[in-house]
Amino acid sequence: MPDFPNIIHFAIPVFILAMAIELYVTTKQNLKGYQTKDALSSIAMGIGNVLLGFISKGIVLMALFYIYNHFRIMTIPITWWSFVLLIFADDFSYYWFHRISHECRLFWASHVVHHSSEHYNLSTALRQTWSGGFYSFVFWLWLPLLGFHPAMILLQMSISLLYQFWIHTEAINKMPNWFEAIMNTPSHHRVHHGSNPLYLDRNHAGILIIWDKLFGTFQPELEDEKVTYGLVKNIHTYNPFKIAFLEWFQMFKDFFQTKISLRSRILYLLKPPGWRHDGNGKLSDDLRTEWLNSKTLVQDPEK
Repeated sequence: MPDFPNIIHFAIPVFILAMAIELYVTTKQNLKGYQTKDALSSIAMGIGNVLLGFISKGIVLMALFYIYNHFRIMTIPITWWSFVLLIFADDFSYYWFHRISHECRLFWASHVVHHSSEHYNLSTALRQTWSGGFYSFVFWLWLPLLGFHPAMILLQMSISLLYQFWIHTEAINKMPNWFEAIMNTPSHHRVHHGSNPLYLDRNHAGILIIWDKLFGTFQPELEDEKVTYGLVKNIHTYNPFKIAFLEWFQMFKDFFQTKISLRSRILYLLKPPGWRHDGNGKLSDDLRTEWLNSKTLVQDPEK
């Protein structure tokens, strides 16, 4: 097995230095991006993610190796061109994992952690799930089936995670136009963290923004629509355990409520957050439509 380093662990000192620099820059620019309790909660979530990663990554590695050893269609060599292919294959997997994590409550239950902060800075990038690592890897199982070595896959997943660290900032407004057109950037990802109806469930990219443009989920950041960070209904807590598991509790509370059908119970796991069996829930598309209609009325009251 190739002996690739765990680059996330090596990057931790860089994360700390980058946050210190960002804090200095945002203070000079009068951007109130950091709030002490919020940042500490994000860091605590990151530490928990790393510690639990020692267990979850073992499960992931076993699953990838099982597919690779027993079912792979071909053997893709470990060389420069295979890593180029893997960049696109991994990023494609990440896009669909990320998108489904917003469209299926079972995956949202773990992913909501990353969106729970009402602030946007580099510490927010560390606000990672404690549960998602145990099952979200299913979106990558086609890669060892195709013939990519599991060690390559884990390395590229780590590279993707490292790339996404720097885009969690308000200190950078826009990158050059050619970069904004192809790559995920702070501007694109600010949109993704917005609770504004226009910005909900948009820009699911990892490294390349091309997938959002290809599959119709791209939304540019607008100057006249300042991003409001957080959730549609914020949880208002700095307790890491509540941040990690509150949505799991709410989801199973809906699942086990009385006087609903088995179909409705299952749909509480599979439907997007906001769905209700009685039809009274509102999904992100509903909120976006209401917002767009209200904007139309304001602009043209006679309609």
